[in-house]
Amino acid sequence: MLHRNLGFLDRVLRFALAVWWLGLWAPVFPYEWANWGISIIGWIALVESFLGWCGFHALWGIHDCDDECVST
Repeated sequence: MLHRNLGFLDRVLRFALAVWWLGLWAPVFPYEWANWGISIIGWIALVESFLGWCGFHALWGIHDCDDECVST
C-alpha cells in the first residue's frame, strides 16, 4: 500500500521537470543513451508527481509533506 510521501511543492516541481524533459524543450545530447535516460527520468517524475509517492523517499524514510499527507 502506497502512502504519499511527497508534498505539494515537490509534486509541482516534479511535474514541471517532466513537462520540460518530455516536451519540445528537452535537452538533446549527442549520445543516444543520454537522451533515453532523460526520457526515462522524465516519465518517472511524471508518474511520481501524479501518485505523490517516491520510491527513493520511501526507501530512505523521507516524508516531505506536512499535514496534507493522506494514505492512498
